[in-house]
Amino acid sequence: MSNDTTTPTQVTGSTCEVQLDSPLMHGEQRITSIVLRRPRAGELRGVSLTHLLQLDVGALQAVLPRITMPTLTRAEVDQLDPADLVALGTEVAGFLVPKAARAAA
Repeated sequence: MSNDTTTPTQVTGSTCEVQLDSPLMHGEQRITSIVLRRPRAGELRGVSLTHLLQLDVGALQAVLPRITMPTLTRAEVDQLDPADLVALGTEVAGFLVPKAARAAA
């Protein structure tokens, strides 16, 4: 995990990897990319789906720690570069779109 571009790379239908513009530190580890896993309904508790689709920062701060590998803390999500937050949020929103709607697009 060490590219320095922001191009998301699909790994499977239920995960994707996002390369960070601005790497962050996770303890002693330098994180240059984050793998997102498709959230399950329980991981979306307390969050409005509309807010996630609108890339609301508060909604992303709640959900990202639940679905990232390596697991990010809320504080680490708060330290993300805005461009990286948008890239991650766009992928999260994409997970919420039904297959039929993705196929029609």
